[in-house]
Amino acid sequence: MTTAMSSSLRSITRRTFLRVSSAAAGGLFVSLHLDWPASAQQTPKLQAYPPDAFVHVRPDGKIVIQVNRLEFGQGVQTALPMLLADEMDADWSQVVAELAPAADVYRDPLYGIQLVGGSGSVAHSFHQYRQLGAQTRAMLVAAAAAQWKIEPSQCHTQASVVYGPSGQSAKYAELAAAAAHLPVPENIPFKNDSDLRLAGKKVRRLDSRAKCDGSQKFGLDLDLPGMKVALVAHPPVFGAKVKSFDEKAARAIPGVQDVFEIPLVKGTGVAVVADRFWTAKQACDRLRAEWDATSVEHPDTAQLFAKYRELAGTTGNVAVSRGDMNAIHSIPDANRVVAEYEFPYLAHTPMEPLNTTIRFDGDGAEVWAGSQLQTVDRIAVAETLGLKPEQVTFHTEMAGGGFGRRATPDSHVQREAATIAKRLRGTPVKLVWTREDDVQGGYYRPMHVHRVEIGIGADGMPATWRHVVVGQSILAGTFFAAMGVQNGVDSTAVEGTADTHYAIPNFHVSAHHPAINVPVLWWRSVGHTHNAFVVETLIDELATRAKADPIAYRLKLLSPGAKKLRACLALLQENTAWHNSVPRNHAVGVACHESFETGLACAVEVSIENKRPRIHRATIAVDPGFAVNPLTIESQMQGGVSFGITQLMPKGAITLKDGRVEQRNWDGYTPPYIKDAPVTVDVHIVPSAEKPSGCGEPPAPVISPAIVNALSQLTGKRYRRLPLTEI
Repeated sequence: MTTAMSSSLRSITRRTFLRVSSAAAGGLFVSLHLDWPASAQQTPKLQAYPPDAFVHVRPDGKIVIQVNRLEFGQGVQTALPMLLADEMDADWSQVVAELAPAADVYRDPLYGIQLVGGSGSVAHSFHQYRQLGAQTRAMLVAAAAAQWKIEPSQCHTQASVVYGPSGQSAKYAELAAAAAHLPVPENIPFKNDSDLRLAGKKVRRLDSRAKCDGSQKFGLDLDLPGMKVALVAHPPVFGAKVKSFDEKAARAIPGVQDVFEIPLVKGTGVAVVADRFWTAKQACDRLRAEWDATSVEHPDTAQLFAKYRELAGTTGNVAVSRGDMNAIHSIPDANRVVAEYEFPYLAHTPMEPLNTTIRFDGDGAEVWAGSQLQTVDRIAVAETLGLKPEQVTFHTEMAGGGFGRRATPDSHVQREAATIAKRLRGTPVKLVWTREDDVQGGYYRPMHVHRVEIGIGADGMPATWRHVVVGQSILAGTFFAAMGVQNGVDSTAVEGTADTHYAIPNFHVSAHHPAINVPVLWWRSVGHTHNAFVVETLIDELATRAKADPIAYRLKLLSPGAKKLRACLALLQENTAWHNSVPRNHAVGVACHESFETGLACAVEVSIENKRPRIHRATIAVDPGFAVNPLTIESQMQGGVSFGITQLMPKGAITLKDGRVEQRNWDGYTPPYIKDAPVTVDVHIVPSAEKPSGCGEPPAPVISPAIVNALSQLTGKRYRRLPLTEI
């Protein structure tokens, strides 16, 4: 992280912003940013500050709500407006949701920067959007009461209309201008949950029709007048530099505008700018570049695994330690389990390739990007162009998936785009990372090796558990390190193990974080992907040894405070009567896990067809707290388990040989197809009035261990190395 970016981020403080104004075009604008110093659910104190608008009540009756997040499939563009509209008593048929640009007012109330991550969109903004809706409604009621010369308490609202006691009525659009001049009320109570018309109900997404009929525009679809398209030839070994390049064949293609060397976050590359994408792609393919990789490490997967296995045999930096870590020595060998697990690098490969469009005019710039880190990416663009962040207008574009890939702390895509745009001043330039660029470009889920030693007590339960995790740190060297790296341990590497809810008396977890020349990044559910697999397959193995029901075994081992997991397992039992009558050569596997404060339990029915697991059915029980939109939660669970199967795919690994990635596209790194996904997914939500928690990531970690636990029943084998190249 550069000094300038560090300084810009240090200046970001979590404050409370509220402003009301009347727009030049008419109507009411309301904006709000709340701060919770310790918890996103504490009630903050409101202060006035001049931000952009969150709510615009237009003269035509439309209510435009700004969403302070990126929408890339998780449904936040509907969930947050639902909360605001519910408290506002807005006519839902007139609500329009827009993705907010990068601005201080749109920062996450808990993290203090504008971002989507950690499954925190609804969890962190739940109070924020309800508060905004309640205050907007109160102002509109006050305007009507003043007009009718009555007390606000004599009025009531419904579907964007204020009603008075004597038959009076006024639409919100008619009251907006007057309401804009009224003081902002404080301490407006929220509705009781029983009075909510939208939140807690199944509501169709606002963006579903456009996505189904093809009219939805994504960042990749952006087409500005005079726009050029750029591609970058990246070095075949991470961090290598251009030694020389022959551009003649590339420039000979009609439509090619320029070919030039550019600096990258690490190393250098060659940019090709053309009138159209295909022209730029052909030109980039015809470049003849020589690379200098003499000064950078050339990682090799086989060598890395050997190194990792060696490290796993030693104690690393301690993440958690309770009880006696040497207690295992008093347990007979026959009652011990020693297991080593291997997990490869994983790419994200979202459906929409990475892209960013920038127009630089010298004294300002405009950016269009589907970013998960708008604050950070805006600062990076400004820094690259020699501007202040406030000189950069940053539009948040709809994105076609991300899974963490659009949240890079180094903003490498945006920096490349800004470098190219700086050379083509006044011309909008769209930088596209092709699928090949993405698959071979790094920023993978780190590869890991786990070594676990378990001592089993006389009751068949684990009495000791010693666990070593080996893998690169995602947070080290980023501005997230301050809150995520302690005692030399990256919390994202051990999450799901170090914070397990299983009550094991002698429990020790440590980690090694070797520095490797491979860029790494969070991957949907981050460390939970591999930690949940290790823990849940081992717990299942222990249950089998104890000849115990896998759900009953887990319930016995869980701590009394694991309320969400207990509720999920209980709900799973209620809804999996089918597991008692599965066909011959079918088996049922179970797994449960808590991540991002959401509990989840999963049962799958599996058989083996053509030497691959066939998932006939998956039943999920989830406790996400208050379910703002059960329909979206159901979709997230269904999509999340399908994504999580990526870990099991035979070609679901990124491998390196002499520093070069061996896969190029989906032919070599193959995601799950329809035949790999569960035939049916039943989702059951635990009823709850607790604050909402995350839903986007929690389903991903549980599906793979559940499937493998079923396979173990069918084959008698234990699977400790992913992907599943053979069964």
